[in-house]
Amino acid sequence: MTAVFATQIEVDTDGVAWVAGTKTKVVEIVLDKIAFGWSPEEIHFQHPHLSLAQIHGALTWYYENQADIDAEILARTNDASVLAAQASDPGFRRRLIDLKRSL
Repeated sequence: MTAVFATQIEVDTDGVAWVAGTKTKVVEIVLDKIAFGWSPEEIHFQHPHLSLAQIHGALTWYYENQADIDAEILARTNDASVLAAQASDPGFRRRLIDLKRSL
């Protein structure tokens, strides 16, 4: 018996997993599932350029590499929080709060 598996995933030189032949990262599909609770069918509805096979392939990749991808998501979330704090203008926020209270 011959086992055949056509991969739907490509990994670039930075180690980022992409859905083969698209500009969609595996982590983007994973976040749709985690953040919105979307099924593969809903992900397909929201991203019609992806086939169900590609979506299932991305989710399979995630489950096989879950610890690494979860760590990447956490690191990116932390980086975004740091950038948001750096870009924040506390004085401006304070003036907005004061303005809201005066209304």
